[in-house]
Amino acid sequence: MIAQLLNGLALGSLYMVLSSGLAMIYGLRGVTNFAHGALYMAGAYIAFSVSANVSFWAALIVAPLCLAVIGVVLELVFFRRLQKRNHIEVGLVTFGLAMIIERVVVIIWGEQTHTVAAPDTLSGSVSVLGVDYPAYRIFVILAAMALAAALVFWIRFTKTGLYIRAASHDVETAAVLGINVDRVSLIVVSVGAALAGLAGALAAPYVSVNPVMGGGILIIVLIVVVIGGAGSIAGAMIAGLSLGILQTLGASWLPAVAVLVPYAALVAVLLWRPAGLAGKRV
Repeated sequence: MIAQLLNGLALGSLYMVLSSGLAMIYGLRGVTNFAHGALYMAGAYIAFSVSANVSFWAALIVAPLCLAVIGVVLELVFFRRLQKRNHIEVGLVTFGLAMIIERVVVIIWGEQTHTVAAPDTLSGSVSVLGVDYPAYRIFVILAAMALAAALVFWIRFTKTGLYIRAASHDVETAAVLGINVDRVSLIVVSVGAALAGLAGALAAPYVSVNPVMGGGILIIVLIVVVIGGAGSIAGAMIAGLSLGILQTLGASWLPAVAVLVPYAALVAVLLWRPAGLAGKRV
């Protein structure tokens, strides 16, 4: 039971990191970024290459930085130019970008599945409440929790975070009050993409790295963002962690219907609280 709960926390931690970036982008830009799963996949592949040639610790830095650069390109080339178009058109553009990123990954790394070894310091097991558990998964949980705390602090207690919250509530009013909305949007999209890259790097030793890994997790992360409350970072974090635990326990107790857990959770939450757990955009 303890091992299954820890597995759920590890999976939920990945959901939490990945969905936080998607929620940030949606909260400010109003864009359902269907390329987010592809960014996650790209982060995992970059981590694979950097880990093989340098070290895994370097991969945890390089992957988010590379994805942050891609986020800058997304904002300047696509989101900013399409900000007056309707959501369906922008969504289709991001879906097309996801296809392009997946094809580029296949061209560079091939279609085969790759594995990334955890660093030597995290390759063993640790005892948690009398249960031996992989040290790397404990690291994923702790890293995600630390990142969540840092992200909440940044959003709540810094000037940039104040600008992000103001622009998320009302872009036009924020601009009238002197906030550089374009600069804020650039920061948000680049940080959101960097979080996708970090999630991919953290996932690389945990799951297999392959060209279809982004599509499967994208559906789950979209569900997490809707359950949490579209645009709410805190809601996405809580929903991601909770869904990871429910999925893992469901796979252990009711494996025949475990695949339905995210969809059942989505229906239940929206029937009970249509605006999601947060109830409003934050």
